[in-house]
Amino acid sequence: MSPSSTRTQYPDTPDGKYFVVRGRLWRKSNPALDQATREKLVKELMSARRAVRHAQNDAENITDARRRVNDTKVALGERGPVWWSDGEPDLNRHLVKNSPYASWFAELDKTRHDEN
Repeated sequence: MSPSSTRTQYPDTPDGKYFVVRGRLWRKSNPALDQATREKLVKELMSARRAVRHAQNDAENITDARRRVNDTKVALGERGPVWWSDGEPDLNRHLVKNSPYASWFAELDKTRHDEN
């Protein structure tokens, strides 16, 4: 999938803080991270997710793998303290229809349906 098709499938909010999947807001990574740091963290995240999958029935390993996933997501800015400084609250995992982005998303959704 190309970046442009990903962008179309999962639109970014106008302020760039979130992307929307199935009507839910998901916090984006901190755009202030340099490329090398971002790549290192994404590789660690993928490794940690694989570790979760492979740990299956081993409680200690799955706990450690999930901690690694969380720690990496915090380092990326997707969890934990927000990376923006405008004082706006974190709406991660909120339904877009119940957020300040509701009218933007409704218009975007309408435009998408008109194109089809």
